[in-house]
Amino acid sequence: MVLDLLSRFFARDLAVDLGTSNTRVVARGEGVIIDEPSIVAVRAAGAALVAVGTPAKAMLGRAPHAISVIRPLKDGVIADLGMAQTMLHAFIARAHGRETTRMRSRVVLAVPSGITQVERRAVRESVLGAGAREVYLVAEPVAAALGAGLPIDEAGGNIIVTVGGGTTEVATLSLSGVVHCESRRAAGDEMDEAITQYVRKHHGLLIGDRQAEMVKLALGSACPVDDESRKVAVKGRDLVSGFPKTITVTEEEVREALREPVAAIVETVRACLERTPPELAADIVENGIVMSGGGALLRGLDHLVKLETGLQVAVAEHPLTCAARGAGRMLDELTLLKKVAMPS
Repeated sequence: MVLDLLSRFFARDLAVDLGTSNTRVVARGEGVIIDEPSIVAVRAAGAALVAVGTPAKAMLGRAPHAISVIRPLKDGVIADLGMAQTMLHAFIARAHGRETTRMRSRVVLAVPSGITQVERRAVRESVLGAGAREVYLVAEPVAAALGAGLPIDEAGGNIIVTVGGGTTEVATLSLSGVVHCESRRAAGDEMDEAITQYVRKHHGLLIGDRQAEMVKLALGSACPVDDESRKVAVKGRDLVSGFPKTITVTEEEVREALREPVAAIVETVRACLERTPPELAADIVENGIVMSGGGALLRGLDHLVKLETGLQVAVAEHPLTCAARGAGRMLDELTLLKKVAMPS
């Protein structure tokens, strides 16, 4: 009993947002302490860990055959369970630093809503193996809504749109639960792929993931937001000559490239609204829609959703870290945590 009380007092409780693009770790009372890409680099022979997070991302498209660079999550689900466990173990160990204490912490893990029971069990065991005393899994839309400041425990309808790296999830929440959730593979990774294909088709240039992401961040938009015409230089390999080449793409071209994934995001919002019970729909008319995730920062996306739905749309104050911050808040609200936690 005494040891348990001491562990609860001294342990560094953590909240982890296991995202397709980035994994973020929040320490209780400290805020976000880790925010790095969900990427692992291992040696092909023996699968020895080489790097995790930012150093691993720098190896994308540049590593020799002896090193495999892996993204454990794809399209909002765990694609490589073993590598996901390795990555989680590394990030949690880093969060604890050089602490030699044997006190074990509580961990809240925000996971994709489509996670299977087998994956839940494996991820929970991995976190326990990394030094956790207790592990609670919560659906990412719930954590994001709490991080955005929505009163999810009240008897009123709130809708959260989370545009992440692998999926867009739109959830209607009430009384600490998900009333309805729509998920679609139309998010950051799909946007990067659309840009890659557009540049290949219209400019005969083959570009990598990092270049596509750079173009999205610099020029990406869902609809025209001003009269400024932006351009950016893109580097890749010419498909005809095979030589390195630099071209210039415009904001209008990138908007055309993103037309289909953006339309899919809007359609996902519409589908969730159509399946929301009438009483909660009335609440949403008053409360509007809140957007979170990195994709919520796409210029003009909130304005387009507003035009298509006729509802007020707001982007959360910290869209990139909403889910992590929401999971972190649950460390201080154990009653709420036990209500929203996924079953073992």
